Amino acid sequence: MTYRMDESYDEKTTKALKEQYASILDGVGEDKTREGLEKTPERAAKAIQFLTKGYNQDPVEILKKAMFKEDYSEMVLVKNIELYSMCEHHILPFYGKAHIAYIPNGYIVGLSKIPRIVEVFSRRLQVQERLTDQILKCLDTTLKPLGVAVVIEAAHMCMMIRGVQKQNSSTTTSAFTGQFKNVETRQEFLNLVGANLK
Repeated sequence: MTYRMDESYDEKTTKALKEQYASILDGVGEDKTREGLEKTPERAAKAIQFLTKGYNQDPVEILKKAMFKEDYSEMVLVKNIELYSMCEHHILPFYGKAHIAYIPNGYIVGLSKIPRIVEVFSRRLQVQERLTDQILKCLDTTLKPLGVAVVIEAAHMCMMIRGVQKQNSSTTTSAFTGQFKNVETRQEFLNLVGANLK
């Protein structure tokens, strides 16, 4: 059995991006024809399409396909969801973890769909603040729960390898709706996010 990557790319888009990446290599003074760089423009063209594939995906439809009627009305938390995104200011990665909770109001959603919507929104050019808000609003408007909580902790390469070059800094953003505006409910969520549950 041979390994085959299951990826497909639009040929016209790939060709255009390949030419642009070749121009970038010229622009920084590299020889794009040397062995190590010969295939780099095409690889980069495919990589940027993969890293921004969220533009072609509908997070609402993802949630709607896995909504189930259920009377459960306590907090549902999915924490430590890995995320990888691209800062729209410098086209450099930021990465970290999302912690997401909601309180059902007649409907629950398949647990795998919550990381899926994180993936959809993070695979776009982003700022962490907007990413946090988009995840929250998508869950809130689609599921119509009693409340949603989202916390994202991330490290930004634009701060780590350029500019201020602070390698140990991280950024935390949060957003809350409904019952999570209540101090006690929000604190329960934050306690669970920080808990090392076995």
